[in-house]
Amino acid sequence: MTDKNLYMDINVLQTVPSSNINRDDTGAPKTALYGGVTRSRVSSQSWKHAMRREFNENKHDNEGIRSKDVAILLAKTIQQQDASLDDETAMAKSASIFAAAGIKLDKKTNQTGALLLVSQGQVDKLAKYAIDHEDYDKKEVKAVLKGDQSLDLALFGRMVADNPELNVEGSAQVAHAISTHEIVPEFDYFTAMDDLQPEDNSGAAMLGTVEYNSSTLYRYANLNLRELSDNLAGGDAVGVAMDFVKSFLLSMPTGKQNTFANKTLPSYVMITLRDDTPVNLVSAFEKPIESKTGYVGPSIKALEKEYEQTLKFVDVPIDTVVLSTEASNEGVEATNLQDLYTKVSDSLKKVAENEDTAD
Repeated sequence: MTDKNLYMDINVLQTVPSSNINRDDTGAPKTALYGGVTRSRVSSQSWKHAMRREFNENKHDNEGIRSKDVAILLAKTIQQQDASLDDETAMAKSASIFAAAGIKLDKKTNQTGALLLVSQGQVDKLAKYAIDHEDYDKKEVKAVLKGDQSLDLALFGRMVADNPELNVEGSAQVAHAISTHEIVPEFDYFTAMDDLQPEDNSGAAMLGTVEYNSSTLYRYANLNLRELSDNLAGGDAVGVAMDFVKSFLLSMPTGKQNTFANKTLPSYVMITLRDDTPVNLVSAFEKPIESKTGYVGPSIKALEKEYEQTLKFVDVPIDTVVLSTEASNEGVEATNLQDLYTKVSDSLKKVAENEDTAD
């Protein structure tokens, strides 16, 4: 797409009602201390998992597979491609492929020591390679495991502790979402009644408490279009970038969703294209927002003020597109979500065309 770095910043403000979408080890909603006060927090890992699920639910044909059972999957794929091979032979070939790749398998379970992210294209090509060869060349196996990257592999990268040569540098970064304001933890005391209990028994069959909070979250992610293009080996980087935008805007972690029905949509989106450096605007909320009539409006003003202040330190962005439920003073205004996608996609294509012309 381009030999120069091109960064896409995605800034989102989203209100979440009473909820517990991302729990800590005690079952309480995760929090962070920022600006001297307690904030609601949703981890980047949790939101990236929700994004990968969004890819799958939209039946994207290029999502990856993350599992400890990838060697078993490879053995099954080998048998699908060559039905004459029995289970033992197929598993032996799969184990040999992993040995050539420098990835250790448990001798009893044939599992990897950690979760391994691969694409279906990589698994298919490894299976064909295993069938077509008796001896497996390490460089050739490595080449297969570095090519045909799935959408989520190209975006989020891969770490292979057994063999760092198979690592893939992620082209996207997702920040922990935090509330723009201070939150106070709340507790829901609940009871459950037994429908068949005797009439003379008025007690509850079950009781307990669930911790929750409500917040206006600041969410941020960025994408390096050059690295994405490199990971995709010249594939449709603009298309994948827009898939990333859609999944980031519309996904949500599912913790306690049946209890709270807390699925909401963003109230504000600012997407900025830069050629110097990505910029997280969370400093807008280092001083927590205070309001008795809602946090969205004041949060938008604080975010856009921070955006203006950052221009003292960085270059003027190539383009900025904003979709907001309230008045905004920045960038090009989008009328709806589809208009936002179109404007951002057109801007990305224009930058790519300009780079090609300059070459």
